[in-house]
Amino acid sequence: MLTSDFDYVLPPELIASEPLPDRAASRLMVVHRDSGKIEHRQFRDLRDYQRPGDLFVFNNTRVIPARFFNDEGKREMLQLEKITPRHWRCMVKPGKKFFLGSRHKIGGVPGRVIEICENGERIIEWLGDVDEETHGHLALPHYMRREDGPEDRERYQTVFAQHPGSIAAPTAGLHFTPELMAELPHAYVTLHVGVGTFQPVKVANVEEHEMHSERYMISEETAAAVEKAERVIAVGTTACRTLESSATQHGKVTASQGETNIFIYPGYEFKTVDALVTNFHLPKSSLIMLVSALAGRELILEAYAEAVKEQYRFFSYGDCMLIL
Repeated sequence: MLTSDFDYVLPPELIASEPLPDRAASRLMVVHRDSGKIEHRQFRDLRDYQRPGDLFVFNNTRVIPARFFNDEGKREMLQLEKITPRHWRCMVKPGKKFFLGSRHKIGGVPGRVIEICENGERIIEWLGDVDEETHGHLALPHYMRREDGPEDRERYQTVFAQHPGSIAAPTAGLHFTPELMAELPHAYVTLHVGVGTFQPVKVANVEEHEMHSERYMISEETAAAVEKAERVIAVGTTACRTLESSATQHGKVTASQGETNIFIYPGYEFKTVDALVTNFHLPKSSLIMLVSALAGRELILEAYAEAVKEQYRFFSYGDCMLIL
């Protein structure tokens, strides 16, 4: 199976760099796996597809301001993990400025590189507490081609975000309002979205791709709700991966926490997730492979071609798809 099999042509003007003022004003493409039918609806119509016994599962992670610049503004650090409050694992740019022992300041707080990892990441030790809310920026996806603004602090966050830890938002959840959620039976999992989520797969053969690990948590309440549900609808690929990872490891979704690097691509047999609410994903990404595993590659590529024809908005701040 080739990575190039999951490519498609996307006009740049269809990439959404700004959100709509109203979260629920997005369009909704409905893809029916059994018939191959494709419908064009509005996101508020999602409730029309709800059946008795349905359970929507959301990822309630919270996006943190993980992107930092030194006080001169010329060196960039992306916080991947807080090993301790004063020890950060970071991606850095430019790498040559972050040599072993090099010193850097954020908000006047000095730090130094104490380790260079094999993959090029750095461990930085701070000599005080960095004010992350003041000096941190949201790491908006590169395809938005803009810096984050004050409005993104609220808008690039789901209304149900609770547990801080994600570099990127679980974007399918961005469409939901409190009013809409009140009408849908739902439960939560937590998966902290890592930097690799939106990156294209770089190997030629899909099977050779190695997924990044992400931390997750499933409560006893959610595990029980999933067990009772007649149909489980994952809201977003991160919720889907969390549920499927637990079901793969334990035979069913159980209360647990840990790390997952599950890679779902065509040929995978879903164990828990019956339907999926998801945004439109980058060409040749692990995420378009996941939705292709659920709906079939040919149907997904047909749906994406239809979305391009109908001028849907793509990616994080874009429109949405419901796969039934």
